[in-house]
Amino acid sequence: MNLIRVMPAQGREERTVLRTAIALLALVTAGCSLATEQQPQQTGQQGQQPVTLVTHDSFAVRKELLDEFQKTSGIKVEVRKSGDAGALTNQLVLTKANPIGDIAYGVDSTFASRALNENVFQPYEAQGANKRYQLDATNRLTAIDIGDVCVNVHTSGLKGVAEPTTFEDLADPKYKDMLVVESPATSSPGLAFLLGTILHFGEDGWQGYWTRLKANGVKVVSGWEEAYNQEFSGTGKGTRPLVVSYASSPAATPDTKALLETCYRQVEYAGVLQGAKNPEGAKKVLDFMLSQQFQAEVPDQMYVYPAREGVSLPEAWQKSAPMPTDVEATLPAQDVDRNRENWVNQWRSLVQG
Repeated sequence: MNLIRVMPAQGREERTVLRTAIALLALVTAGCSLATEQQPQQTGQQGQQPVTLVTHDSFAVRKELLDEFQKTSGIKVEVRKSGDAGALTNQLVLTKANPIGDIAYGVDSTFASRALNENVFQPYEAQGANKRYQLDATNRLTAIDIGDVCVNVHTSGLKGVAEPTTFEDLADPKYKDMLVVESPATSSPGLAFLLGTILHFGEDGWQGYWTRLKANGVKVVSGWEEAYNQEFSGTGKGTRPLVVSYASSPAATPDTKALLETCYRQVEYAGVLQGAKNPEGAKKVLDFMLSQQFQAEVPDQMYVYPAREGVSLPEAWQKSAPMPTDVEATLPAQDVDRNRENWVNQWRSLVQG
């Protein structure tokens, strides 16, 4: 008998709330997975060792898809969730001498350099890997999905004011008291938006830009749920027609669109852990995560874009949330790793001081 065992989670990301807010199947599938949590461990078919997949709280996959993989491979997959991307990376680094799994998914481009510097992952060139997002020559991390954090606009909520298109527009007095953002100290999309402004304006200009945003009435909240579901007028509850969210959000919220010139790209990676008990099985799981079948379900299950080239988006996404093809704005992971804490502290002094 093949089983999926999901270990209890300790934290929560904004994208988990997004899946709940739009009532997609991820909630149902997560419930299906959790229903098996108390099942005893068993070895896979043909006596194969199980593979432990360590991931963040937003990981979701249909049980039926995993069952089919187990049927064809004989590999039992155990899923262990470990908070958000930052908490996951920290845990992988702290336990690298005695790894808590065989494969990890969810280390994003913001934290990847730390994991690589700490030699958490071992080399493996996965089948179907997108070389565009390759981080090092030894293929220790493989891109699984892509998410673009952008300002979203509620078109009718502007009440006749022309839509903004650029970062600069957001500081224009015509958009005073219209923008709500998440704090980069407590929110993943908030941090991505801050990094996007640093990339756009440079080290000598981003502080002045945030000073202008503050003077223009920007509202800062702790996380995505509060920003999007409480403050954003596009959901029918708030009064602010501009919010930091995702390029994919308009697929679920009518009369909204993403401002693609404000996007900051985040890539999520997976890799086989150094010291894995079942490295060969972990490599097969990584290949599976890049398969056409798995990648095709990434949008509806985890509300991000597939990293593998040639995978079609769901019809609703193609109409209202196509993947930005000419926007790949991101800072080098090493720069983010080196400066993240200092940038956030400077932001606090400017905006909340």
